[in-house]
Formats: sequence, C-alpha cells, structure tokens
Amino acid sequence: MATTDPRRAVAVLRLPPIRDYGTPGWYARLPRGVGTGGILALLLVMTLFIRVHYLDGQLWSDEANTVGIATHSLSSIPGVLWRGGGAPLYFWLLHVWMSMFGDGPIALHALSVVFGVLTVPVGMWLGWSLFGRRVGLMLATLMAFNPFLTAYAEEARPYELLALLGLIAFGSYLHVFVLRHRRGWLVGLTASLALLVYTDAWGFVVWAAALLALIPVARRSEDPAGVLRDAAIAFGGAFVVYLPWLPTVIHQAATATAPWHYAPLEGANFVRDTFGGDRVSTIFGLAAVLALVPLLRGDERRGHLATAVVATAALLLGVIVLSGAATLEVPLTARYLALVIAPLLMLVAIACARSGVVGLVVLIVSCMLLASPGSFIPVDKSDMKDVAGEMGPYLTRGDVVLSTAPEQAPLAWYYLPRGLGFATMLGPDSHPSYMDWDNAQTLLQRSNAQRGVARLVASMHPGQRLLLLRPLSEGVTNWSQAWSKLVRLRAAQWAGAVVSDPELRELPGVIAPHNYYRGACCIASFALVFVKR
Repeated sequence: MATTDPRRAVAVLRLPPIRDYGTPGWYARLPRGVGTGGILALLLVMTLFIRVHYLDGQLWSDEANTVGIATHSLSSIPGVLWRGGGAPLYFWLLHVWMSMFGDGPIALHALSVVFGVLTVPVGMWLGWSLFGRRVGLMLATLMAFNPFLTAYAEEARPYELLALLGLIAFGSYLHVFVLRHRRGWLVGLTASLALLVYTDAWGFVVWAAALLALIPVARRSEDPAGVLRDAAIAFGGAFVVYLPWLPTVIHQAATATAPWHYAPLEGANFVRDTFGGDRVSTIFGLAAVLALVPLLRGDERRGHLATAVVATAALLLGVIVLSGAATLEVPLTARYLALVIAPLLMLVAIACARSGVVGLVVLIVSCMLLASPGSFIPVDKSDMKDVAGEMGPYLTRGDVVLSTAPEQAPLAWYYLPRGLGFATMLGPDSHPSYMDWDNAQTLLQRSNAQRGVARLVASMHPGQRLLLLRPLSEGVTNWSQAWSKLVRLRAAQWAGAVVSDPELRELPGVIAPHNYYRGACCIASFALVFVKR
C-alpha cells in the first residue's frame, strides 16, 4: 500500500509567492507630502461626487423625528430625549448645524456627508500611523467608496458620525493596546469611547466586545498588567464622563417601545450592506485568505500586526455574539452596526496591502463595483412630501391631522403647513415634532378606535377639516414585529371609525398620493380629507 509523505502534502497546499508591485517612478520622485496629498485630494473629490447625488431626497419618519428633536433648544434636547429616545450628541450638533444652514433636506443631509467625508483623511492617518503608508492609502480608499457610508450620507441620522467616531476609537485602541503608544492616544481613546455612547447607547456593545478582545491582546503582550491598567483608565474614564446621561438611558430602557420595528435587515444582509454585495465580499475574502492566514501561521504571528489582526477579529466576533444576544426578540438592523465599519475595513486594508498585485486588483475592482451610488441609496424613502404637496391646498390653519401610524406624525409635521393640530391613535399630540416612545405599545394596545375618533370629532367645530393619514401596509414581511403588527391592526380600525363616523363627510376625489411607488424602502402613507358636518 502506497504512503504519502506528509511534508509533500504540506508543500502541495502551500500557496505560491504573490507578486508584489512597486511605486511608479514618477510618483516616487514627488515629495511625499505632494504625492500623498494628491491621492487624498482625488479620493475626497470622488467620495463627494458619489455621496451628494441625492442630497435633496425625501425624509422618512426617523429623519423627521430627529429633525423635530433638534429644533428644540440645546438645553431642552436632553429632556425631549428622555421620552423621545436616543443620545444627545448628534442632536446637539444638528441643532447648531440647522441654526446656520436651515432645515431643508439638502442642509440636513449635508451634515452626514461631512462626517462621511472625514472618514477618508482620518482613515488614511490612522492606517498609516499604525501599519504604514500602503495600509493608510488603502483604508482611505475603502472609506471613500464604502457603500454603507454612501447610503447613510443621505440620511439625517447619526450613523455617519458613529462610523467616524468608531474609526477614531478603533485606531486609538490599536495604538494603545497593540503598539503600546500611550499618552495622547490614551486620551484620544477615552474621549472617543465617551463620544460613542453619547451618540448611541449601542456603543456599549462595542465597549464590551473591545474589552473581551483584550484577552488575546494581553496574552500576547510583554506587559499584560499595563494593558489591563490602560483599559481601566480608558474605559473607566469614559464611563465616568457618561454618568450624567445614565439615568436617561435607564429610563429609556425601562419604558421605551423599541423603535426597531420595520423591515429588519438580518444575517447576510449586514455583510452585503457593509461591503456592497456578494461579489465584493467574495473578492475581499480572497485577499484575506491570501494575506491574513499566512500572517497568523508564519514567523510574524507574534508580531504587532498579527496581534492587531487577532484583536480585530475578536472584537468583530464579540460584537456579532453580543448583538445577537441583545436582539433575541427584535432583529438587529444593519445601520446599528456602523461602529464596526472601521475594524472590518481595517482588516480588508491590511489584507490588500499584504497580498501584492492581487490586493491591488481587488481594491481597484471593488471600487469600480461600488462607484454607483444609485445601487445603495434608497431614493424613495417615503411619500409624505407628495402627500403634503397634494393635500396642503385643502387644509387651513386649525385643521386636524390624524396619523394612524404614530411615528409618522413628525414626518407629516415636517412637510405639512404650520398651524395644524395633530392627533395619533395614542391621543391628541401636543408635540408632533417628535415621537414619544414611553410605553407607546401599552398605550396603543389600550386604545379604542370608536371612542378615540368620537372624542377627536367632538373637539372639532363644524366646517373644520380632518386629514386622515394611514400607512400602506401591503408588505407583510415589513410588519412582523410586535409594534408594527399592532399599528397595522389599529390603523385599520381607526380608519374604519373615521369613515363610518356620521359627523364626518369625505371630500370626494381628494386622495393622495397619486404616484405611490411600491419600491419605497420605508413606510408609505395615503391620505383622505374629511370635513365635520
């Protein structure tokens, strides 16, 4: 019986050396600042070109709710968030931004574009300072073309800010714990960790994963006690800074109805949204296999670069596991993982930088596949602008708007003329600029359509008009969570009560919108107008 030499088998499995590439002569002759500055300027122009295509796009309910909260004074915003949900940093920044540039869609989305564009130079700086110029340039390129950052640059939401702060925190994390560059980096890490959780409480999941990732880092370090000491300083200091906001978070966690209620993006969708599709994910995986597996098995496996790769992989695994545990009842949507864009793209940048010509080809091909923003940005996020445009002429100051999707009231408030009264299925709405999530589901369960409509109509005077807004809920898969299923049921009941109320008369032929687009990514509405007899 023939036998196989195990050394020969290993040799067969061993990959051939990957051809590397050098710096073009004309580029090498340029002063380093000029060459690098030119590449950075080109990347900034390209990312701006990609991310400003749909700045004037319609808002959806989450964006309108954000704008409504930010319209309050800086000192009032924390009190509004007590009931409206969220962390204050982005709302404070948006309030200042709106005071300078207004609250139109272009101005609102431009702030997110600013944060997204800043990830490019910050990514270059951090990648270069950690692992050299090639990694820095590749990380900047990946940030410039990343589809997640492209998509959320068109939303007045904090996800671009989270990605930027996550990049700074992650770069500081590697400097402090892997390269052991302390002092200024330790201060930067502490500050960025605090700013993360002041932007979104989901940052605590990343905190926990980052602390777990320190286990393999400490085991590989020559100074494990120093790693633990610096962790106590950074995370402990950030938590102390966060203490004033902690009572609000506890209240929100205890009373708020979870606002993750429509179209959950689970599983593989996160990878697709982060990398821009299965084709890009596949070629990134190819570069990772060619570059990172040999790194972890070769002579460099105890070096700083291998430790950084291990720490990054452990952090990502921790986020996935902890996120799954935190969202057992409500599936996690991809946008809440903006904080892991930085470690994901750092791994890809390292892999591309180490896999020679293959890595360069992967980078070029991926950028070509990701250069079209229309593939990632939902153009039709809502139809409320169309509804408001068609129904506005039929309404006058003092008329009433009844939104049978409570969280759509801020969107109607944003687009409809000022001076209207508002009500939802939770009752009269004295603050339609934002959604009050305190015990919202319990209150909606207790609501009664006949009594609620009767009280609303009784408060109106003859001749006063009622605009009925009802969500279009034909997509059953988008209405599978507890809150959304209840909204769907109650909306039908309340709409039926309005139509059958003897004191209301429907204005014939007045219905909107006339151009509903069924591919809308978020909730769409239709509207009818009634007048009290």
